[in-house]
Amino acid sequence: MDIGVLSAFLGGTLALLSPCSALLLPAFFASTVGTGPRLLLHGAVFYTGLLTVLVPLGVGAGALGALFVAHREAVVLGAAALLVVLGAVQVLGLGFDPARLVPGATATRTRAASATGLTKTFLLGAVGGIAGFCAGPILGAVLTLAAGRGDVASAGALLAVYGAGMVVPLVVIASTWQRLGARGRAVLRGRTLTVLGRQLHTTSVVTGLLVMGVGVLFWTTNGLVGAPELVPIELQAWLQHRATTLTDPVLDTLAVLLAVAVVIAVVLARRQRTRTRESTRPGRAA
Repeated sequence: MDIGVLSAFLGGTLALLSPCSALLLPAFFASTVGTGPRLLLHGAVFYTGLLTVLVPLGVGAGALGALFVAHREAVVLGAAALLVVLGAVQVLGLGFDPARLVPGATATRTRAASATGLTKTFLLGAVGGIAGFCAGPILGAVLTLAAGRGDVASAGALLAVYGAGMVVPLVVIASTWQRLGARGRAVLRGRTLTVLGRQLHTTSVVTGLLVMGVGVLFWTTNGLVGAPELVPIELQAWLQHRATTLTDPVLDTLAVLLAVAVVIAVVLARRQRTRTRESTRPGRAA
C-alpha cells in the first residue's frame, strides 16, 4: 500500500465523520434494521452506490492527468499547490458541495429521502460520496491525487479506496452504535474550538492538516514516486516467501481440517450451553 492509497482511505473515513455527514449516519441507520448479514448487505449496497459515482469521477481525473504526462513537473507542482489550498480551506471550514456540479445529484438526493430499503441505501451511497459542504475539499484532494497518477485504471481504483474508507467505518459504527454510549458518540462527532475568533471543527482541522501534509509530500517526492513504501521491500519479500510456503497441499488440508474442528467445537459448545440453560429454568426440574 502506498501513501496515496492510505491518504485516500483516511480521506474517506474523515469525510464520513465530518460535520456535513451528520445526516448521513441516521439515514443509513434508518434503512438498516438489525446487524449481522443484513447490515453487511446494506453496507455492500451502499458501497455499490458510492462506486457508481466515485469511480467515473476518478477515471475522468486520471484521463485528464494522462493528457499532461509530458508536463509532469508542472502537474506535480500544480497538484501540490492545489492540495495545500484545499487543506487550508478544509481547516478553515470554507468548504463547498461538489454535488451541485454533478448532473442529477439533486434529484437523486430527493429520491433517497423518499425511498426505502436497499433502494434507499443505494441512493444514499450514490449521493453520500460527493455531497456535503465540508466534504468537498476532501473529495477534491483525492481527485487531485488521482489526476496526478496520470493513469485511468489506478485513478479509478483510488476513488474506490476513498469509498471503502467511508463504508468500512460506517458499517462498524452502525454495528456498535448502541454500545458506544454518549461519550463514544461525542468523540466521533468531534467538537468545535475557537481560534482567533473563528469557530473550527476538530475533524475538519485534522483532515485539512492531513491534506496539506500530503500536498507537501506530493511536491517533495515528485508526485509520491520517491515516497518510501509503507511496508518495506524486505518485509514484502518475506511475506511473499511465506505465502508460497503455505501453498503446500498438506498444509492446506491440515488447515481445512483445523477449521472444521473449530466449527464443530463451537457448535457443540453452544448446544451444551443451551441444554444447561434449559435444565436450570424454573419448572424443568424432575
